[in-house]
Amino acid sequence: MAETTSFTGLGEEFPRTAEQLAELAAAGAAATRKLLGFIDRSPTPYHAAENIAAQLRDNGFEQLAERDAWTLAPGQRGFVLRGGTTVVAFVVGASSPAVSGFRIVGAHTDSPALRVKPQPVRRQHGYQQLGVEIYGAPLLSTWLDRDLSLAGQLACRDERGGLRELLVDFRQPVARVCSLAYHLDRKVNSDGLVLNPQKHMVPVVGLEGEMDLRRRLAALAGCAPEAVVDFDLRLYDTHKGTLGGLDDELVFSARLDNLVSCHAATEALCDAPEGMQSTAVIALYDHEECGSRSAVGAAGTALRDVLNRIALAYPEGQMQAFPRAMAASLLVSADMAHAVHPNYPDKHDEEHMPRLNRGMVIKTNANQSYATSSRTSALFAELCRAVRYAPQHYVARGDMACGSTIGPMAAASLGVQTVDVGAPMLAMHSCRELCGTIDVHLAIETFRQLFR
Repeated sequence: MAETTSFTGLGEEFPRTAEQLAELAAAGAAATRKLLGFIDRSPTPYHAAENIAAQLRDNGFEQLAERDAWTLAPGQRGFVLRGGTTVVAFVVGASSPAVSGFRIVGAHTDSPALRVKPQPVRRQHGYQQLGVEIYGAPLLSTWLDRDLSLAGQLACRDERGGLRELLVDFRQPVARVCSLAYHLDRKVNSDGLVLNPQKHMVPVVGLEGEMDLRRRLAALAGCAPEAVVDFDLRLYDTHKGTLGGLDDELVFSARLDNLVSCHAATEALCDAPEGMQSTAVIALYDHEECGSRSAVGAAGTALRDVLNRIALAYPEGQMQAFPRAMAASLLVSADMAHAVHPNYPDKHDEEHMPRLNRGMVIKTNANQSYATSSRTSALFAELCRAVRYAPQHYVARGDMACGSTIGPMAAASLGVQTVDVGAPMLAMHSCRELCGTIDVHLAIETFRQLFR
């Protein structure tokens, strides 16, 4: 019999043989390759939402119009796409939500980025440049000297004068935000790099001459230049995501925060078994990185509207269905978590240092920056143990500010018990981030367990 060992961090109660550890690593690598394909096809929230919608359609989900009345039946699979960037999808349970509630995973489709301004064309000292706004809170220095492309959505006039939305992606390097040479700032390594977003983050896209961006966008979209009414474009790094580390145990990619969670939630929902009692739901929002205060953000009504419709449209309608359903439901707010950094371990509380490839992290905060309670933490820990690992825990240092997620907003607006969790990672909000392959697999498996 093969020697048995415990995978440190997965819990001493979950011993694994060498063969089982190898199987776990292989499962992580396979899950990561699929994740990276999704991320590479999703340079903006518009592309992420459309790729998620395509996966849902391929797995029997019907896209529903919010303007229509819905008639739903147990086992039915449906989803809505709001604003082109927010997806709420569900599998109706065998039992009324008023009785068995909802099992929900919430995440977000957006990532920090450089967003093109409405009047972007700039000409300075013989260069063509694009004016950009800083979206969210990116680590600005990580965007320097990278091969950047442009992607996003166009609003265009059709032949009848109506508006339609089209996705565009240049799919090749067209821009670069250039560093200042060391010779012109010899104190940069000792005094630190300070970047002014207005002055120093303007990308170069060419040399002297006229830049007809509208014409180029129209050519990508297959429409006339005069049909392009407006656009929402983001810069992104053209370098594809990859497995990394000496043993392919790491993930090097853009937008891990938070497309890892979106991908895991979608994979789990597509695999939701038939005949489950509770209704399974995923809510993948835009605008989390800038506060969620929008029609497509977590502070909006997208999830509440869908849950209320399901509760009311269930064939065996129940009195006071929605509040009863909320009382019987659990929301897992999934956003990436801070793994301990080997070069900056003092940035973590000594007893709360999540590690890569050790499983999902439960996040708590006394002041409700995270919505986790002792009860919801215990419920999620049971899901982890069903997948044969012990969850990790994260609490911010007492002398440092704590970030937040969609969890507290959803908990407050819906009155639903909520737990904040995430896969551990390094370099959060960098143009290029890092996480572990096994954690990608365990995130999917844990969400599958929630829907079972």
